[in-house]
Amino acid sequence: MAEKRNYSKKNTGAIPVPANEYGKLPPQAPELEEAVLGAIMLEKDAYSMVSEILKPDCFYKTTHQRIFEAIMTLALHQEPIDMHTVTEQLRKNGNIDDVGGAYYVTLLTAKVSSAAHLEYHARIIVQKYLARELIRVSSEIQSKAFDDKTDVDDLMQEAEGMLFELSQNSQKKDVTQINPVITEARNRMMIAATKQGASGVPSGFHALDKITSGWQRSDLIIIAARPAMGKTAFILSMAKNMAVDYNSPVAVFSLEMSNVQLVNRLIMNVCQLEGEKIKNGQLDKYEWEKFDKDINLLLDAPVYVDDTPSLSVFELRSKARRLVKEHKVQCLIIDYLQLMNASGMSFGSREQEVSIISRSLKGLAKELDIPIIALSQLNRGVEGRTGHEGKRPQLSDLRESGAIEQDADMVCFIHRPEYYKIMEDPQGNSLLGIAEIIVAKHRNGATGDVQLKFKNTYAKFLNKDDVTDEDNFAGYQTISSKLNDFSGGDTFYDKGEKSLPQNNGFLAGNNNESPF
Repeated sequence: MAEKRNYSKKNTGAIPVPANEYGKLPPQAPELEEAVLGAIMLEKDAYSMVSEILKPDCFYKTTHQRIFEAIMTLALHQEPIDMHTVTEQLRKNGNIDDVGGAYYVTLLTAKVSSAAHLEYHARIIVQKYLARELIRVSSEIQSKAFDDKTDVDDLMQEAEGMLFELSQNSQKKDVTQINPVITEARNRMMIAATKQGASGVPSGFHALDKITSGWQRSDLIIIAARPAMGKTAFILSMAKNMAVDYNSPVAVFSLEMSNVQLVNRLIMNVCQLEGEKIKNGQLDKYEWEKFDKDINLLLDAPVYVDDTPSLSVFELRSKARRLVKEHKVQCLIIDYLQLMNASGMSFGSREQEVSIISRSLKGLAKELDIPIIALSQLNRGVEGRTGHEGKRPQLSDLRESGAIEQDADMVCFIHRPEYYKIMEDPQGNSLLGIAEIIVAKHRNGATGDVQLKFKNTYAKFLNKDDVTDEDNFAGYQTISSKLNDFSGGDTFYDKGEKSLPQNNGFLAGNNNESPF
């Protein structure tokens, strides 16, 4: 049965129009626009109350946009704002006739008596503006989606970029009276006291945590290095420390590796197995036993990995919000910054795009109140310098954008002198297997250098005083050699065994006796 329509009796045309199908007006509040403009021209400090909230485009009527532009110009030159000065500024701008003359400006001031509720009214105007912008964006996307020539993937990226830009512009935060901030600062100090001075998320590297007090909330940390320095190994070693040793949920966004490759690197790190053996599965019996035992450390660990290629800042923001809300993630790690994009937004150069990305990451860190660690590439300037000091990275070596240095709260470099065939420092100390973490910028603390051990075979960073299975085996061989000398050459263990032999207790510390 056909639906019965209710036609309006007022419509006498040939084609009747259903009463429920009249056109819609864009979201607007012209009366509030008039009230806000009138109040600004009435009271001296009214403009300062809304200057961070409103911009000309927020007004629906073009007339009101021109008047607000005149008000902004007067404020910029620190001139008084009233109906006479605004009228004069409109004349200078050549817009006085477009707005309806001085008479219309006078009418605006006559419609209000005070600036009461000015800020509330301004926020309603902004909400209407955002609603109109959403309609505009959705209409553009809809019309392009109907075009068969449009590439859907490109259109999705464009939509993401438009929405991201709109959401960035709408983020405003009110000022806060200092009392609750003091309370929050005191609570963080008390938490830090229980964590032995680490007020942030510990990296697991004690010397580094001593400088940083852990990665601090709302900080953007840039970790930069030349290729082959071990950037990914460093952040995975940290992710393992955070999640396994400190039970701090951490998310890793890998734009370079797949999830499986990333987890393989973690397995190398935790199980101390060679990467080639993990790839081809050619493990000896004792290595399989070691794998089955050590992998339990990673099972159920609060590590979340994402291998979305060419991740946009808009996608990252959406995923990060969900991770923090659903999994209480305390740190985000991005590998690496230069592979990200600000899709859907147009830029004159790649440097400008990287600037937007770094600024967005800093804003996201503040919004979510967690540290964000982003890896970054260095330019080739390091390769052209010579000597021990010449090979050390500098802030000027950050690739593609000086904005990275500007936006970051902390910039750390990874430097392995051994890679450049520098085997000793100026004091004659060995640099074999040593990695330097150079804290070159620290907005809220000291800078300095930290030395860590780097196990290239397992792509693993450790504290200098950490003891590994390799160290135990080396110590065992030394003791075995001395025992062989002591016993006249009898072998202490079967050299054909590939697993660590059972000892008599003194290696494991089961008794206090020494064979010497």
